[in-house]
Amino acid sequence: MKSFHRRLVTFTLCAGILATLPAAYAQDQKKTDDAQKQPAEKPIPPEKTSVTHHELTLNGKTLHYTATAGTLLIRDDKEEKPYGSIFYVAYTLDGAEAKSRPVTFLYNGGPGSATLWLHMGSVGPMRVVTDSPKATGPAPYQIVPNQYSLLDKTDLVFIDAPLTGYSRAVGKGTVKDFAGVDQDLKAFHKFIARYITVNQRWNSPKVLFGESYGTTRSAGLSDVLEDNGISLNGVILLSSILNYNSLSPGLDLQYINNLPSYAAIAWYHNKLQNKPAQLAPFLEEVRTFARGEYSEALAEGDQLPQAKLDAIATKVSQYTGLSVEYVKNAKLRISPFRYRKELLRSEGDIMGRYDARFEGTDVDNAGEYPGYDPSDTGISGAFIAAEHEYLENDLKYETDDEYKPSAETIGEWDWKHRGAGSYRGYGREQQMPYVAGDLADAMRKDPKLKVFSANGYFDLATPFFATEYDLDHMMLTPELAKNVKFGYYPSGHMVYLNVDALKQLVHDLDQFYSSLAM
Repeated sequence: MKSFHRRLVTFTLCAGILATLPAAYAQDQKKTDDAQKQPAEKPIPPEKTSVTHHELTLNGKTLHYTATAGTLLIRDDKEEKPYGSIFYVAYTLDGAEAKSRPVTFLYNGGPGSATLWLHMGSVGPMRVVTDSPKATGPAPYQIVPNQYSLLDKTDLVFIDAPLTGYSRAVGKGTVKDFAGVDQDLKAFHKFIARYITVNQRWNSPKVLFGESYGTTRSAGLSDVLEDNGISLNGVILLSSILNYNSLSPGLDLQYINNLPSYAAIAWYHNKLQNKPAQLAPFLEEVRTFARGEYSEALAEGDQLPQAKLDAIATKVSQYTGLSVEYVKNAKLRISPFRYRKELLRSEGDIMGRYDARFEGTDVDNAGEYPGYDPSDTGISGAFIAAEHEYLENDLKYETDDEYKPSAETIGEWDWKHRGAGSYRGYGREQQMPYVAGDLADAMRKDPKLKVFSANGYFDLATPFFATEYDLDHMMLTPELAKNVKFGYYPSGHMVYLNVDALKQLVHDLDQFYSSLAM
């Protein structure tokens, strides 16, 4: 009996041990799986710079300046450890006093675009020459001193957004830490705070200069900075989109906002009967029609009487250069993609989205939408090559990293936004960003903040009439509303591609900087 009892006890103990093995194995496996799910922590590189010295002659005066190409680390809120390394190129005038010298932070949009477009095309000390509005073609390209630089007015800091250019996630940083409206705002706030700390520019006048989604960023960032003790002197909005909700299905606002741009494009391509001699007065007429008769007709929807449909279609045809039949078939609602394919169909050409002055040929003339954007493909090679050439040879920036013109994060972008203020629910989480409310909040808190909105007449990506609507509906007092100024140019999204337009833009910006409280 004792022998049997010992065998029973032994069997029971062994059975118990064996029973615990699957559970222990499962726990260990879960720990392994969890560890594998955690992204590997990336190396944290040191901050580095390449400093070079140059000179530029503007308006007969020689400016001596320092160019700094480098990276700054930004830290997370919880552990205060670096999670991003942000690349920038700064141009600072030698011998200038920081307290009276403005510093302007510039960036492109996307979201997910590097800033090579503004850096190599707009107001920096050097720019690449293109054949715009014709396709520029292959290398070699000319990189020339920029006689339209703003360096005589302000120091310039061109910033590559996180995950673009040479900007990278580091440490525990991931795509999710940057690919979103509010995540992006946080990263840019941290970079600007770091830059003005390292370079002792806290007491310098400060200006934001954003293009495209960069205007979305600037509007939101103006309020984020203000709430964190960094007051701005000015905000420059180039080709703006300040309310993504206006593009929602079922709304007619986008068709109303696009109509004056169609009229400008038809004027440029000589598709108007009895073409007006001057563009600006003609567009005033189109604006009145768009916000009046056209808007009212669209609001009636399927209840619009036939006689009224015929009358509105005739006017839309006269303003857009499209046939009455086409306008009726589209139910008075013309999308930009269709317009780019239809206006020049008889010539076998399509037009650019960013700049409808650009023309190209498609695979055939029968399609509904253009196969590509000539205003994009016509310049990309020149700008990308120029950025590489300039950084490596002129600014002596050395790295083994790949320069990324685009982060390609748009598919992962988190569009939710915690808007500023509480009026009309702006402070609640928005599914798509409305940032004109953020800019208005910053202007109310800082009544000396001034805004300049630059717009290209031939831009189908961010139509100027939409920008006017958003900036005119910020619920500002009459006195504050005077702080918002507009400029219009015979160009597209990238106004600076038209050198005559760039000259006009810089003239207007000279006046804008002179008007800032400093």
